Order: sequence, then C-alpha cells, then structure tokens
Amino acid sequence: MSAAAAAAAEAPAPKGKGKKKLIIIVAGVVLLLAVAGAAAMVMMKKKAAAEEDGGDGAPAKAAQVEKKEKPIFVPLDPFTVNLADHDADRYAQVGITLQVTDEKVAELIKTYMPAIRNNILLALSDHTAAQLLARDGKARLADQLRRETARAMGYAVPPDDAASAPADESGSGDNADADPPKKKRKKGKAAELPITAIQFSNFIIQ
Repeated sequence: MSAAAAAAAEAPAPKGKGKKKLIIIVAGVVLLLAVAGAAAMVMMKKKAAAEEDGGDGAPAKAAQVEKKEKPIFVPLDPFTVNLADHDADRYAQVGITLQVTDEKVAELIKTYMPAIRNNILLALSDHTAAQLLARDGKARLADQLRRETARAMGYAVPPDDAASAPADESGSGDNADADPPKKKRKKGKAAELPITAIQFSNFIIQ
C-alpha cells in the first residue's frame, strides 16, 4: 500500500456525511413520534365512542335521561287558611303544585278541582304553625296532601293513612311505637297513587 493510500484510509470521514446521517436519524424519530401520537388519538376516540354507547352498544346514560318522560306539573291557585293554633290567630299562605303520572291525570284534576281544594284546605287547617314550620312537618304535610288529592279524585286510599297526620305526634308512647310500621306500609301503597309528589312553590306562616 502506498503512503498516499494509507493516508486516505486514516483520514476522517467528511463532515457532510455525518450531518446527513444525523438528519436521517432525527427524521426517523420524529416520524415514529407522529405515528405513536396518531395511534393514541385513535385509541382515545374509540374509548370515548365506547363510553357514549355504554360499552356494549347500549345507549349512553345521558341519552337515557333524555328519553325519560318529562315530569308533568299541575299548579294550583294559592291557599290561604287559618291554622289550628289555640293561643293565637295564625294562618298560612301556601302555593302548591301537583306532580302527576300523565296528561290524563292532569286533565282529571281539572274536573275534580273543587273537591281537591276542599280536601287540601281541610288538611292545612288541621295543623298548627309549629307543626308546619319544621321541615319534617312540611314533608308529612306533602304526603298527606298527596293522599287527600287522590282521595278527592275517587282513588281508594287506605283509611290508616290518617296516621301520617301530625296530630298523631301528640299520642301516647305506645301509639308512637306503632307508627313506623304503618308509615312503611303507606309508602308502599303511595306509589300507586296518581299524584307522585307535592311541590311547594310558596309557604308563608303568619
């Protein structure tokens, strides 16, 4: 081997070729990252679509909520009634809205409106201000009004529903012990009534 050939073999590679190789490597890394990112986005979209479909083709929860029947409300004219207080003249102004099962019941309420208002007024007047000021007293009143409304419309409401009236709270301890089983039975039967709930839009006691 000549001296010129040996010198050529030992000489370093040109700088241009090294830069070109580095650019190719960087480009390959960038390409791999881009492919990985695209694959991750596809997987995320598939996961989101599966969650929207309930995971097994079932409708999403949000869609199920939208498909449920909208509640039907029947507002009543406000009630003003004297309360059962003996130590002072107290009265209540109450706004009531009936939540019903369907449109047929809503139309039926209009037919029985005089009887419904009568039953509600009588039920309100049986309470004292102290009973209605408490939150649980309002809850018991709502349950009583729901039943009295159904009774005014001709629905059969068990007579022992009267045990839910606040007046029973003043009974003996034995009666108080007997109340919980009755309330449980009433709740089971209440689901069959056409009035599903009583909503108070206004409640003023003076």
